[in-house]
Amino acid sequence: MNWQARMGELVDLVEGELAIRLPAETVVPEKLHEAMRYSTLGGGKRLRAVLAMSACEGVGGSATDALSYAAAIEMLHSYTLIHDDLPAMDDDDFRRGRPTNHRIYGEAMAVLAGDALLTEAFGTLARLPEYSGLSQALAMRLIVELADACGSRGLIGGQVIDLLSEGRLIDAQTLEYIHKRKTGDLFLAALRGGAQIGNAEPDQLDAVSTYAHNFGLAFQITDDILDVVGDADKLGKSVGMDEIHEKATYPGVYGLERARHMAAECVNVCQQQAVFLGTNAQFLADLAFFVLERDM
Repeated sequence: MNWQARMGELVDLVEGELAIRLPAETVVPEKLHEAMRYSTLGGGKRLRAVLAMSACEGVGGSATDALSYAAAIEMLHSYTLIHDDLPAMDDDDFRRGRPTNHRIYGEAMAVLAGDALLTEAFGTLARLPEYSGLSQALAMRLIVELADACGSRGLIGGQVIDLLSEGRLIDAQTLEYIHKRKTGDLFLAALRGGAQIGNAEPDQLDAVSTYAHNFGLAFQITDDILDVVGDADKLGKSVGMDEIHEKATYPGVYGLERARHMAAECVNVCQQQAVFLGTNAQFLADLAFFVLERDM
């Protein structure tokens, strides 16, 4: 089976799990649950979820053992996208080729839908012993790692520094801080969580962590590049927004060609770590290459 077919299989599993775990649109308050499902089930690559499942598989576990965990990751990611698109943040009109949540449901409902998805994600994590047979100790460890990844010293902290940096010249260290936390920390938590569910040995977990750091950076650099040279129809969102908001980006700080080279270096490290993990991790190597070559 080629890697695209395997990707499709894993995405379908995640879609099905999300449809089950999210409250139905018929449950009160219906409009809130409709807004939550609109954004979470509205397409997307499911990359973080797929990485979590693939990390579990890559260290010798079964991808499906990490399925509920992967669904929680996607709920968290969807919450960040809803809030990121708000007028107070990036003020985007389109996401995944459709109008953003606040354009359909209004700003207040979008804020609440994001809040509810964040809460639902941690509820799912707390129920992992019930859903996936994990030990209470492991479930608690995953909750702590994800809370750290998404809190003021992680994803939200990166978003804050990103907002405060708009229209300002910043150094490379600050740029790396923003992207490591705003984008990289959730990739790290997804991959490390999947590996831990797969009972990774310490050296395997170290390899997965190194892979995750470089994957997250490669993804963000490529995202910055696509905002400059990408096709809005393929991306499903507006391009040129970083320049409009005067955001610091890798092409802006290093230049387009140097940024491309940096992304390639990160992907090379990812593939080295996948080789270390062995044949079970071939799909992780393929995913890293996909990040470098993606146009959407």
